[in-house]
Amino acid sequence: MIGKKNRVMKNRVVIFAAVAALVILVACGNNSNRSVSPLPESETQQKINVKRNNMSKTIHLTKAEFLTKVADYEKNSQTWEYLGDKPAIIDFYADWCGPCKMIAPILEELAAEYDGQIYIYKVNTEAEQELAADFGIRSIPTLLFVPMNEAPQMAQGALPKDAFRQAINEILLKN
Repeated sequence: MIGKKNRVMKNRVVIFAAVAALVILVACGNNSNRSVSPLPESETQQKINVKRNNMSKTIHLTKAEFLTKVADYEKNSQTWEYLGDKPAIIDFYADWCGPCKMIAPILEELAAEYDGQIYIYKVNTEAEQELAADFGIRSIPTLLFVPMNEAPQMAQGALPKDAFRQAINEILLKN
């Protein structure tokens, strides 16, 4: 009798786990068929969306592009010489990285918000392993804040949007 109760209990647990997994899969699945009325956007959000739709996005770099747009560290390995005409943030990331995925939309929003004032570059460490190794990237996300005419500053880990804004204003734009 006890053995039968244990089997029934185990079967209920297995069924419960299967139902829970199914509910999670459905809840996390594609929601594109849902019709949800959007919330009214603020004027600031509308401006950000307009800028975003007008190609104001982060810029993905290869090593060759990095050498021409950011710094040719192979030619000049002794000193940092930034080649850009605006301050920049360089996000060393990987597609599989959870924290990288968390900050990606923040960086897209900031690229729109600070359009014309800074560049926000992205370097995929999986595709650009040599570049990542040259900069000693050991954990991701790693962010390189590059002000004009000063040495860059490196930060590791996912930062909240307010911390990005503070770094942009204080380090890059000197506000």
